[in-house]
Amino acid sequence: MAKSSNQKLKVLYLMKILLEKTDDTHSITMSEILSSLAAYGISAERKSIYDDIEVLNQYGMDIIGVKRNRTFEYSVGNRQFELAELKLLIDSVQSAKFITTKKSRELINKIESFASKYEASKLQRQVFVSERVKTINEKIYYNVDLIHEAIGSNNKISFQYFQWNIKKEMELRRAGAYYEVSPWALSWDDENYYMIAYDSHEEKIKHFRVDKMINCSVLDSKREGKEVFKQFDMAVYAKKTFGMFGGNEQTVKLECKNEMAGVIIDRFGKEVSLIKIDDEHFTVNVNVAVSKQFMAWVFALGEAVRIVGPESVVEQMRGEAVRLHRQYGG
Repeated sequence: MAKSSNQKLKVLYLMKILLEKTDDTHSITMSEILSSLAAYGISAERKSIYDDIEVLNQYGMDIIGVKRNRTFEYSVGNRQFELAELKLLIDSVQSAKFITTKKSRELINKIESFASKYEASKLQRQVFVSERVKTINEKIYYNVDLIHEAIGSNNKISFQYFQWNIKKEMELRRAGAYYEVSPWALSWDDENYYMIAYDSHEEKIKHFRVDKMINCSVLDSKREGKEVFKQFDMAVYAKKTFGMFGGNEQTVKLECKNEMAGVIIDRFGKEVSLIKIDDEHFTVNVNVAVSKQFMAWVFALGEAVRIVGPESVVEQMRGEAVRLHRQYGG
């Protein structure tokens, strides 16, 4: 690259050097700045660097100059992301099951680029990916893009859907037949990524694990279910659906000990009405998709929570209790 071309990039390389080599506890001298620029093939005078630093400050960077031992040292103050915020992002990438190990490492490296090299090394020491449960479907990122494309263009999508068999092999559902649905939203729930869609054949809302979708494509046909999704609330849907397992939606009455108030509010929100029975108990009516996962949630709370209505759901719970006794009883 010709020298004149390099000179045009001087202010950009200066920004790169300051972002990579400085932070709240690390600064750089003018001599070090000039040396770092020279490594990129750029020669500069001190006065021009002062002018460039002023330009970067006007642009919005927070470049701080402090005099130490008769020498000014420079560092970047406020950044786009604080170190604690970057750690939160990395934690999210590490814990997300739908992101493969390979892509997790790639994303974490990109997140680290928002920090100085010193802060990035601190973040790297806290990264643990290899032993976590992760999907192996590398196509998930293309699936997400394709779903967004379909939603943006108001088109249906088609795909095949798989599950794992006892041999740890991918087994296509519906004998490999393609699903055709109208995608309306994406949701991260229970550590997995889901597509929320309308199935016009069954005239109902369904959800699909994005990492279990393969051979996806956008169709020419337009989406259906607009009227249904006008009334759709993702937060309400997530509260009703335990672990994203479907079931018949019903209003279920629970009788709970007072110490379970926090558990109920955490699960169903502060809007639910807790109705006092006596000094130790209350009842609450919740709208849920009644499934084995919902009943397992109630089981896990032990004697502190029990279903008291409707009778059909109570009977389902009794049936589960009988099944468990038969399965594990003496």
